[in-house]
Amino acid sequence: MHALLAIFDADAALPSNLWAAWSFPIVPFAGIALLLAVYLRGWFAARRTRTNELPAWRLACFLSGLAFLWIALASPIDALDDYLLAAHMIQHFILMSIAPPLIVLGAPTVPLLRGLPRSVIRLLSRPLFRSGWAHRLGRLLTHPVFAFVAMNTAYLGWHVPAMFELTFRSERIHDLEHLCFFLTSVAFWWVVIEPWPTASRWPRWTAIPFLLGADLLNTVLSATLTFAGRVLYPSYAAAPRITSLTPLKDQVAAGSEMWVLNSLVMLAPAVLITLQLLTPRALREPSGRARELMSRR
Repeated sequence: MHALLAIFDADAALPSNLWAAWSFPIVPFAGIALLLAVYLRGWFAARRTRTNELPAWRLACFLSGLAFLWIALASPIDALDDYLLAAHMIQHFILMSIAPPLIVLGAPTVPLLRGLPRSVIRLLSRPLFRSGWAHRLGRLLTHPVFAFVAMNTAYLGWHVPAMFELTFRSERIHDLEHLCFFLTSVAFWWVVIEPWPTASRWPRWTAIPFLLGADLLNTVLSATLTFAGRVLYPSYAAAPRITSLTPLKDQVAAGSEMWVLNSLVMLAPAVLITLQLLTPRALREPSGRARELMSRR
């Protein structure tokens, strides 16, 4: 704690040397590096025959998602989360609403499978790929009801004051919180985006109430933090003040940023899906001649 506080000016309203607060968590780095290596290997292999399904922008999205994941876990945002609720909520926002949709937009299923070494594929083929339980588990995790309930339960549950305070007592519990946020959000955005080669489980219009429902719950939590009138998390009331924000103003700022940022992320795809559904099918789908030309590329 003292080492972190030392990088701040006592008289300044903002930190003076945030770059010194970057960390290097080994386990997240190893996981991200492994995902990156496997995805790149599989993407270049699969793209030889799947150019239309794996354009360069999907690669860019996946790489950006991993980059944001690393920023959330290793940047000064992580160093500040013990002192500022506003910084902590930015971290949660990245873990739930930035990194997961970008990773899902990368259509990771085929690249990750193609990127695995053949020895690993042979090892997993019988117990995993050919077993009924694995397919049933996959269908459960990507079911809209499960994804909605899991993500919002994690989001609301971990922000209950008693649960939130637990993350200050144990780094492992804090890591578990982050893992819950990230994995449940991947499932949530999987339902919304339906990355290739995922088949639709429900009609496309159902993604609109799916997103609006999540935004409504986000509004409830954000408004609670913004208008509570008292500090809900005792750890932030007792934390050293490294900015000019009081604990209550910090909480109001955190609730406001959650309200605005998460609503933008939820409402933007809802609007895009609405416009897509209202667009005549003749304009949405290329003509037969256009499809033929695209297939020859």
